[in-house]
Amino acid sequence: MGAVMALLPVVLVIAFAVAGSPGERNSAVTLMDTATASGVNFAATCLFVSAGFLLVIPVALFCGDTVASEASWSSLRYLLAAPVPRARLLWSKLTVALALSAAGMVLLPLVALAVGTMAYGWGPLEIPTGGELPAATAAQRLLIAVGYVFVSQLVTAGLAFWLSTKTDAPLGAVGGAVGLTIVGNVLDAVTALEDWRDFLPAHWQFAWADVLQARPEWGGMIQGSAISVTYALVLFALAFRGFARKDVVS
Repeated sequence: MGAVMALLPVVLVIAFAVAGSPGERNSAVTLMDTATASGVNFAATCLFVSAGFLLVIPVALFCGDTVASEASWSSLRYLLAAPVPRARLLWSKLTVALALSAAGMVLLPLVALAVGTMAYGWGPLEIPTGGELPAATAAQRLLIAVGYVFVSQLVTAGLAFWLSTKTDAPLGAVGGAVGLTIVGNVLDAVTALEDWRDFLPAHWQFAWADVLQARPEWGGMIQGSAISVTYALVLFALAFRGFARKDVVS
């Protein structure tokens, strides 16, 4: 998974080198169009193209593999035979899974920043709507953006972790979490839902882009964080409650 995270920036640099800068082919200016302006712009672009799906994978993988893999190896009942409460076991596994997920999310922009700086130089962040941010300030804003992306992915973590306590198949837990996340993205694209989309975590997944402005806007990130944390707490509670009463036979 680390290799996949680190490979994406390299692939994008090669793609831009072969096809040319994206801004050369259209008049509308977006974050993608400024990707080759500087290393900071490139890192922001990598985060933008990966936040919707690629960064979902490590979260679903690490959190969905926690309990289900032990059950598939028939080692879960032996773990529970030790004098360790079930809740403590789940907390330990969840902590490690979230730490690995966070490491994967941090790795991508770090590699992108390094690769982008080597390819396009260290310079200010060009804002698509006009103006620019100093490179040091932009790097700090990107750190905030990565933190928000991690918080927004807590819903996927909760889904994967809950499903992991319900099944003996790790791929079922991982695939189920990814599938439900995709369903959320599809529902968010249905404009007929209007204000109901505000209750979908996917509706706020790109709210971090508001921080990459001369004057950052925090409203969308606050709402998105509240929605994600609320869903995640409910799913984590269901996982702990169900596993405490589960008859483990594998």
